[in-house]
Amino acid sequence: MLLDLKRRELSLKLVYYGAGLGGKTTNLVALHERLRPAAGDEARKPPLTMLKTADDRTLFFDLLPLRLRGPGSDAAVRLKLYTVPGQPIHAITRRLVLRGADGVAFVADSQISRTRANADSFVELRENLKSNGLDLGRLPLVIQFNKRDLPEVRSDDEIAALAARGREPLYMAVATEGRGVIETFVALLKLTWLTLDREHGIEAALGLTEREVLLGAAAELGVDGGLDELVAAGVGGLHARLQRARA
Repeated sequence: MLLDLKRRELSLKLVYYGAGLGGKTTNLVALHERLRPAAGDEARKPPLTMLKTADDRTLFFDLLPLRLRGPGSDAAVRLKLYTVPGQPIHAITRRLVLRGADGVAFVADSQISRTRANADSFVELRENLKSNGLDLGRLPLVIQFNKRDLPEVRSDDEIAALAARGREPLYMAVATEGRGVIETFVALLKLTWLTLDREHGIEAALGLTEREVLLGAAAELGVDGGLDELVAAGVGGLHARLQRARA
């Protein structure tokens, strides 16, 4: 987090983490496709930077920068959305990309065959955060189970049972169709804002409320209202975690 009181601007770093081919980059692509160009000019959309290998896998990171303003506010929030490369050989890069993260979306692959890969990646996430001086138990975290449209995936009941045992907000998604993508992003932004406001008083410092930030995000993504419904689409520990963030 970087708070510039002179410019009345808050900069946040959100990272999409998970095993290879789970859909992290697809989430950013889906968000980018929803962005409204300024004044109808497609060229004025925020750029999506993608560094790929020859087989179309993320080499270093994907980056989607966003700038949000609340209605009638002169304060702004700058978001930098990153993904990490999932391939085992890029372990050091994943650790580096997590440096300074304000919130994390863990993208899990719903296929039963990827259960072990998801678990290993989550363990690595905890270790990499610790090496960067961050605590997974305190960091804003949202979990997304992607690829719900594929055969041989973990059932809804099984995932709901996993969510009930955890405390993180959890969302079902088909990122290739945009399903669950905005819900995951809005929940992560909400949880991150509430957590940082509790720790640093950013609402009072900027005169910008959580609701205004979320409305700014909704406007950028072409979402007309229904923010509460988006956030409430999650299962598991969502409401308890958000309540703790407010406390």
